[in-house]
Amino acid sequence: MKARGIGEPEEGGICRVQQRRGWSRGRMIVNSLSLCYHNKLILAPMVRVGTLPMRLLALDYGADIVYCEELIDLKMLQCKRVVNEVLSTVDFVAPDDRVVFRTCKREQSRVVFQMGTSDAERALAVARLVENDVAGIDVNMGCPKEYSTKGGMGAALLSDPDKIEKILSTLVKGTCRPVTCKIRILPSLEDTLSLVKRIERTGIAAIAVHGRKREERPQHPVSCETIKAIAETLSIPVIANGGSHDHILDYLDIEDFRQATAASSVMVARAAMWNPSIFLKEGRRPLEEVMQKYIRYAVQYENHYTNTKYCLCQMLREQLESPQGKLLHAAQSSREIWRAYSPQITPKMCLLEWCRREKLAQPVYETVQRPLDRLFCSIVTVAEQKYQSTLWDKSKKLAEQAAAIVCLRSQGLPEGRLGEESPSFHKRKREAPDQDSEGPRAQEPAIPGELCKKPFVTLGGGKESPLEGW
Repeated sequence: MKARGIGEPEEGGICRVQQRRGWSRGRMIVNSLSLCYHNKLILAPMVRVGTLPMRLLALDYGADIVYCEELIDLKMLQCKRVVNEVLSTVDFVAPDDRVVFRTCKREQSRVVFQMGTSDAERALAVARLVENDVAGIDVNMGCPKEYSTKGGMGAALLSDPDKIEKILSTLVKGTCRPVTCKIRILPSLEDTLSLVKRIERTGIAAIAVHGRKREERPQHPVSCETIKAIAETLSIPVIANGGSHDHILDYLDIEDFRQATAASSVMVARAAMWNPSIFLKEGRRPLEEVMQKYIRYAVQYENHYTNTKYCLCQMLREQLESPQGKLLHAAQSSREIWRAYSPQITPKMCLLEWCRREKLAQPVYETVQRPLDRLFCSIVTVAEQKYQSTLWDKSKKLAEQAAAIVCLRSQGLPEGRLGEESPSFHKRKREAPDQDSEGPRAQEPAIPGELCKKPFVTLGGGKESPLEGW
């Protein structure tokens, strides 16, 4: 078989598998499309880091699969599944109205739900609660922190192979999603290989291996040799983890780590937490750009400001003492974080925030490009009303901002700033009244195909028109 580099697609990136569920006689065989764990770049599960904004950012930058943070079974079983029409998300909400897990359609085919559990029946109940909204189910068997181990979860499971087998077997038989687990290595290679072979026999789809022992921390070297021995022993995909400190500093290092461990795929934790653009083939993006993009997702999906602040602090690291770092450290709301790291508060951002306050669905933008001069026009829909500018713009981004301005002005709201490109927009707007009907095409009313069938609010000539609905 031809070798592939990590992250390259394998026949569309999906595997056809058989999931067995049903009775001892005449078992029902369900064919389903499942995650493929070969040659994948994976965002590791990280407590407080693996929330929706970070997962989406990792996908933007090239991750193939993203894991959520470890979520405890008892906590999840108290949650109610809620379709959030305002944010276009599915939320799992605790009795105190706190969102424990939030996901969206964008990641549905690539997000793996990781749970902390020590009980097979509770694990299955959680899996069935979330299985229609995620691509895979994972059990944390490697976390050495007390909050996980004190309940017999995480790395505590490594000393109880019988319980491991029961949990995984129950999940494999009882859920329609592929099941995986994440472990640490044991004190001896012999014991480690014995455990992973027993785990493989449960029927799981893949196993992630953090190449350190339970008592070891990031400053201890990762054992590539042990991961390699596991990969050479098992027939299921082995996902190598633990290379951020010694091995993975850039994109090319990920493939080197995979080869050193002979693993099928690589799971990146801290290197991705520091800069999720580590997954980009072209190389990491500037940290300020990455942070601003993260903040946009955090605002869009109403991430709690304390979680947003924590993740940004992990990215900043040694820059926390910089002026912006001090602003971040002092921030007590999402708006304060936004102002510190997204100085260009654009019309689109203002409109989105207003829709949130009014409990309206997110604005929806429809943008078209005119073939003659390749200019753009956008229509934004808010509360079933449609708004657009009469001006055509040189970029899709500017066209959307112009449509947002129309909506904001019609409501008498602050409209933010367009940023670096705004002078050209406002210049054209001021010049429009002095141009005759045969002037530049950019001034022509925007009529994008079938979209314009009724009047719009416009900004032509710098004079607001009365609000007219669609």
